[in-house]
Amino acid sequence: MIFFLIAIAALSGGIFTYQSQRGDLKPSKEPSYDFVTTSGQEYRWQDLAGKWTVINYFAPWCAPCLREMPELNRFNTQLPDDTLIFAINYDRKTRVELKEMANKFDINVPIIFASDATYLPMKKPPYLPATFIIGPDGKLSDTLMGEVSETQLRERIISLKNARNAS
Repeated sequence: MIFFLIAIAALSGGIFTYQSQRGDLKPSKEPSYDFVTTSGQEYRWQDLAGKWTVINYFAPWCAPCLREMPELNRFNTQLPDDTLIFAINYDRKTRVELKEMANKFDINVPIIFASDATYLPMKKPPYLPATFIIGPDGKLSDTLMGEVSETQLRERIISLKNARNAS
């Protein structure tokens, strides 16, 4: 009887392996991150709890996006307390393409590598540039459509922090 059970277990394992190789079964393990940057840094929203997170959608074909990038770079060099910033390309690109684009357009903001596993707490914007501010609770706090400056971002985050502290 034990031999029979071992044979069934081995046989069912072989069937699972065959189906997996054909791609019929999805992996049971979820990704260990919500998003990853082109440098390979993985992030989970639960680990960002307590931080303000700015996400800027851009594209190399978007002139206003390229005009605002130096402002985002400056913001990135002197981030307010408990604040992070990321850029994400509107169109999916490979990591190599994103790194080349970052070099070409002097993008110093960490860039999110968009994939099927990427989870962001907002929908892709209808037009560019678009900047989203995610609150310390991981929820969307503000949406800024159009070009933004370092000063506008800084003032908006201060305003959001003050409103949160007042409530």
